[in-house]
Amino acid sequence: MNFTKKQLNITFLGTGTSQGIPMIANNDPVCLSKDLKDRRLRSSILISWDAVSYTVDCGLDFRQQMLRENVQSLNGVFFTHEHADHIGGLDDLRAFCYQIGEMPIYLNERTLHSLEKRFEYIFSTENRYPGAPSVLPNIVDSSSFYVDELKVTPIKVLHGNLPITAYRFGDFGYLTDVKSVSDEEKLKLQNLDVLVVNALRIEEHPTHFNLQEALDFIAELKPQKAYLTHISHKLGFHEAVSKILPNNVFLAYDGLKISV
Repeated sequence: MNFTKKQLNITFLGTGTSQGIPMIANNDPVCLSKDLKDRRLRSSILISWDAVSYTVDCGLDFRQQMLRENVQSLNGVFFTHEHADHIGGLDDLRAFCYQIGEMPIYLNERTLHSLEKRFEYIFSTENRYPGAPSVLPNIVDSSSFYVDELKVTPIKVLHGNLPITAYRFGDFGYLTDVKSVSDEEKLKLQNLDVLVVNALRIEEHPTHFNLQEALDFIAELKPQKAYLTHISHKLGFHEAVSKILPNNVFLAYDGLKISV
């Protein structure tokens, strides 16, 4: 199946870690920063091409992100894993379901089972709440597939010991909450125009790349450009960290828009 290359428009809906920046009850200088680029909602992106739009994850700040970006329609959601900062906005899909009926969601089996437990009122066939959003699950494994004429390749990665899903859309790769990637899966990330990957903080972390690990990963894959996301206040100030990065690596920030 051959399709012409799509121009992808990416909006960083959120670039923060699971607690966001500023954190509740935290007086770290980064949490008190007046620089808007130091204010980070939970990590997610909006990816658009032609006349369609999808998000990767819909976390706890999903409603706020949709309103901020004035998103008027959505064609589906790709889920990376089941943690609350990546699924917590599932109920707010209902506004888009009013438009299209069932909302396609793409996810691995583990994530689907978690959603079925946490959002029983959405998935139940017997006790389904009538006002709940309607979703249409599509299980992803290791095989590439097409959505709206765009090739999507799932990437199996590890979030500590938790298997989660990253995605390659055309020549754009999006990986969040990653701690390790097998050599086999790295082959799926060759020749990228843009790579987005998590960089939680300066110190090592048991389940996320720290800054050095993210930079080493980028240097190994050699994308044309890379953006860092899923950032905590422990990484430091946006302005200061930006000055020490390689020339082709950038800190993403909430609201940043790029084209690939």
